[in-house]
Amino acid sequence: MIRVCIIGSIGSGKSFIAKLFNYPIFNADNEVKSLYRNSKECFIKLKGKIPKFIKSFPIKKFELIEAIKDNPKNLGKISSIVHPLVRKRMKIFLKKNTKNKIVILDVPLLIENKLHKKNDVLIFVKSSKKKVLQRLKKRTYYDRKILTKLRENQDLLSKKRKLAHYVVDNNFSLNIMRNKINLLKKKILNERNST
Repeated sequence: MIRVCIIGSIGSGKSFIAKLFNYPIFNADNEVKSLYRNSKECFIKLKGKIPKFIKSFPIKKFELIEAIKDNPKNLGKISSIVHPLVRKRMKIFLKKNTKNKIVILDVPLLIENKLHKKNDVLIFVKSSKKKVLQRLKKRTYYDRKILTKLRENQDLLSKKRKLAHYVVDNNFSLNIMRNKINLLKKKILNERNST
């Protein structure tokens, strides 16, 4: 099983690129949403850490945003609860998909949380500032201050880019991107099969 990890900045289109591979995807952002909606354990732990903001179950995203706005240190408190739960789910996903040739890991803080392995294929997704801003503004809870805070949490992009085995320029139409990823997929499979 080849682990393909999609890395890059917020709004670069990592999830879009991940889907184009057509293999099982572990999407950390979706897992976090699922935890907020369905995990009583997550709710109890967060209510314990930031009781002033967490009112009722399921957890509301705007309450978390308010907590971070109130005190940036709350982001660390939220992460200390959410990250281990996501990690647990990632382990289950990997166990379940061992028979697949490729699995895609779409985990924004993969490098920062040291979740990558030596044999992983790292793909850095880059996109123009204009495109990134367009994508971010479409998000329900778009907030510049919060985004700045989240960006600070991501390792320097130049460092991530250096670590990557491939760089994908995500500034083109769906058809062009689909072709690019199909070629890249073949390349990865050929390289791994020849070693």
